[in-house]
Amino acid sequence: MATKIRLARGGSKKRPYYRIVVADVRSPRDGRFIEKIGIYNPMLPKDSGERVKLDTERAAYWLGTGAQPTDRVARFLAVAGLMKRATRNNPDKGKPGAKALERIEVLKQKAEAAATAAAEAAAAPAEETPAE
Repeated sequence: MATKIRLARGGSKKRPYYRIVVADVRSPRDGRFIEKIGIYNPMLPKDSGERVKLDTERAAYWLGTGAQPTDRVARFLAVAGLMKRATRNNPDKGKPGAKALERIEVLKQKAEAAATAAAEAAAAPAEETPAE
């Protein structure tokens, strides 16, 4: 039986509260679970000790039996020292998209055209008006 260590949502609307549970992968998110091994309350401040409570012994047991944690739970387990989580790196995330690149290119072309027009106007001698 494949198991996951994941979050099961509780709490009311706009006031989330999560249980950290071990569940069969086929069961629904908030449905049946095998064991509750902790809680997560995202409404508390990040430096609060009550934000994440985890039974580390049971979590280590389930990791030993092959349970796969979700990404969020893996972060909690890494903070608790139960597993090593590789840091992610996405260098393309900050790059602008195709439309933004097109707009940047159009702006560059307009700036170059304005600069050449200004240079031509400055280089051309002022035409003298004939004195009458």
